[in-house]
Amino acid sequence: MKKVCHLTTVHVRYDTRIFVKECSSLAANGFDVTLVVADGLGNEVKNGVSIQDIGKPSSRLKRLLTYHKKMIIKAFEIEADIYHFHDPELLRIGKTLVRKGKKIIYDSHEDVPRQVLDKAYIPSLIRKPLSSFIQNYENKIVSKISGVITVTPNLENRFLKSNSNVVQVRNFPKIQEFNPEEEVNLVKENAVCYVGAISKVRGVLNMVEAMEHLKDTKLLLGGKFENEELRDQAIKTEGWKKVQELGFLTREDVKNTLKKSIAGLVVLEPTRSYVDSIPVKMFEYMIAGIPVIASDFPYWRELIAEADCALFVNPKKPKEIASAITNLTSNKVLANEMGNRGQKAVIAKFNWSIEEKKLISFYNQLTI
Repeated sequence: MKKVCHLTTVHVRYDTRIFVKECSSLAANGFDVTLVVADGLGNEVKNGVSIQDIGKPSSRLKRLLTYHKKMIIKAFEIEADIYHFHDPELLRIGKTLVRKGKKIIYDSHEDVPRQVLDKAYIPSLIRKPLSSFIQNYENKIVSKISGVITVTPNLENRFLKSNSNVVQVRNFPKIQEFNPEEEVNLVKENAVCYVGAISKVRGVLNMVEAMEHLKDTKLLLGGKFENEELRDQAIKTEGWKKVQELGFLTREDVKNTLKKSIAGLVVLEPTRSYVDSIPVKMFEYMIAGIPVIASDFPYWRELIAEADCALFVNPKKPKEIASAITNLTSNKVLANEMGNRGQKAVIAKFNWSIEEKKLISFYNQLTI
């Protein structure tokens, strides 16, 4: 049995992509899987995956400066055949493991160099040089490792310039998690929802402002704000009166929130990293059987055009978002038809079962 070690200092232990999908799928397909995290919650075994905790850093700076050392000690202790990294900051220990003859996979969830260009907490003067540094550093390390897993065509094309062994494993939903055939006792509310990380660039202020233009519809808002300042700003807007703040949601809570909603919002702002992204929440809305109100990005239109399950809007125009919400809340038949088409598209095409096969095949190639 091949021993696999996934490593992250950034993501939570039950991260949907890392633990729920990748690690659990590998364990179910005969791999001995360990997931190393840094959250201070201790060790455990779940879904056949051994989760080992190296302790929670007291600050982001401490994590960046010292936790790669803790991670390399743990990595050597585990003695895996394959190491699977999920954070760019951990690539530095990849070099050491390569020298020891280990096989290394880098899982690029997002286009980090593009993201840096839009990070508000990074001083504007250093964003471009920092972005270039990260891209060059990623490319340099990637050229020396066994392979790369990415989530979009743009990322795949970028990394293929540095490494010939690159595969897209997209973060599509697990059909069984949402169980489309399950009898649902939840009553539809006159509500739309957003579930995920809550930030300005993910459109929270525009979503809340859109609620000002609606009479009887509410917004079910699930997730954590990126900071208290943003939450205070959202609360002060008139539209907040029609927001039901749900806080952090378990996976079961997510499913129930979607089932109660008429439509799901994914109105990310047109940043350089988002316009070519594949937001998992869009496909979770679809498998839950509700239509999507989405940012009008060409790639998104192309991706789900055949499904005809979304209304596309300018994400920076709250009145346009409100109009799309009204179109669906005032026409339940249309909303239901669009939701059914989206659900069928996920069952046929946009699901984890398909992506899982690519992941397992990629791993099998490395273990030959």
